[in-house]
Amino acid sequence: MTTPPHAPPQTGSPQTGFPQAWVAEILSTPPLIAPARQFIYPLRVPGEEDAMERGALHLLVRPATGGSFLVTCALGFRDPSLPTGVFACPAPRAMLAVAGGYAYLADTAAPERCVHLPLRPVTRVFSAVEHGLLLLAGFHTVAAVGAEGLLWETAKLSWEGLQLGVIHDGILHGTGWNMHTDRDIPFTIDLRTGQHEGGGFR
Repeated sequence: MTTPPHAPPQTGSPQTGFPQAWVAEILSTPPLIAPARQFIYPLRVPGEEDAMERGALHLLVRPATGGSFLVTCALGFRDPSLPTGVFACPAPRAMLAVAGGYAYLADTAAPERCVHLPLRPVTRVFSAVEHGLLLLAGFHTVAAVGAEGLLWETAKLSWEGLQLGVIHDGILHGTGWNMHTDRDIPFTIDLRTGQHEGGGFR
């Protein structure tokens, strides 16, 4: 049995236990002299036209190979309880940037390749290094990022809010709230597949 899943600091530290082939600096404002390569996440998608008006996370990224580049990540929500930071991933070149609960998975060797993860908002980021996974929790579901990218997202586990506990034999244990009984109901998630049993969403 492992201890409760490690929760890396939500203020920008990339140290999740995974090796990384990049360094990222969180900037309070865009630099006066910006690098030649600049990227804005998310890419233009319907419904996100006004995303930058909520604010943004600015990152100066230095990959192991290739020049530095600037990333501007749109803030998902202004709620200060939601995570904002940058996190190392199971793939050394991959970087997970989280801005106000919006998560962006980018390849630092090809930063034009970025996936805006569908779990919105992300409420917690934590690592399961022995299983090669970076886990993301939301209000209703849990998702997993592996060396190949986003691997799975569970079905709904709760009407509102999750509590996560220990990992034992590749199974993550937690509880999800059931609206009808006003009780937290235990669930388990198979980290290999994302399949779950139990939970409060019934």
